[in-house]
This record gives sequence, C-alpha cells and structure tokens, in this order.
Amino acid sequence: ETSFDEPPPAALPLTLVMAMTRPKSFRKAIHYATAMGVKKIIILRTWRVEKSYFDSPVLDSDSLRMEMVLGLEQARDTVMPEIVVKKLFRPFVEDELPVLSEGTLKLTAHPVAESACPRDVKQPVTLVIGPEGGLIEYEVKLLEENGFTTVNMGQRILRVENAVAAIISRLY
Repeated sequence: ETSFDEPPPAALPLTLVMAMTRPKSFRKAIHYATAMGVKKIIILRTWRVEKSYFDSPVLDSDSLRMEMVLGLEQARDTVMPEIVVKKLFRPFVEDELPVLSEGTLKLTAHPVAESACPRDVKQPVTLVIGPEGGLIEYEVKLLEENGFTTVNMGQRILRVENAVAAIISRLY
C-alpha cells in the first residue's frame, strides 16, 4: 500500500542546461538529476553532440518519463521535472538563456577552467554542462559573454552523468 502523507523533498533552485550525450549516459544523467531534486532540465545541442543522438528513442516522452520516475522513486519525490530540448545553441544562449538565468548564479562546467566550482551556494543556479569532450572555445566564450562563469571540478575529467551528480552535490 502506498500513501502520500508527507510532502516531497524541496526542489533544488537549479536549472540544468545539459548538452545531449550518448543515450546510455543521458539516461543516467536524467536519473541522477531527477533524484537530486532538479526540476528544470534543458537538453542542448552543442558542436560536439552527434546529430543522431536527437533521433534516439531515449528522448521519447515514455523513455524520459521512465528515467524520471526511477529518479523520483529513489529520492521519495513526487514532482516530475520539466525537460525541454533546444537544438540550436547560439539562438538559445543569446535569446532565451539570459531571461531563464536572470537572478541566478550562472556557471559553465568545463574541465580546463581556471576557477573552481563553488561549494554550498545559497542562491539559485543556472548550470551548463557540455557533452563528452566538453564545449568548444566558441561556446564557452559565448556563455561568458552572457554572464556565465566557467568553473572546473578539479584535475579529473568526468563523464557527463558523473559530472551532473558531482557538481550538483558540490553546489548544494
């Protein structure tokens, strides 16, 4: 018997903008982000993202729902995240991201950044995570021109799904 007599855990004040990655990694990243309390996830096409990934069944609503439900079950949560797919990097970053990220700490995770990712932030965050292989220089610069600070997670380069969990844990 299931009862819903407790409120769900508080959502994280974080918007995750994540480059599409290999379908197997993508499933894990969605699962981890959902379990950790992310309620807004934007999937983005960047230069290093294979075009074919957007034709993968992993982006079907049923497949996404299944991964999110597994993450919610893990966290004893009941509030489904919103997932939006954006296939054009520059128009999204220039036209939509400034409004979406207004009033938040704007961070881009990049393995060769000089600044370390902050810890235990006490404010909303908009976090951009690139694909396997990272963002190209143009993409990093465009994000910086739009107010994003480029940060690293240390000397090790992480897979996308691991970076999602590690960075969110570090931020909150």
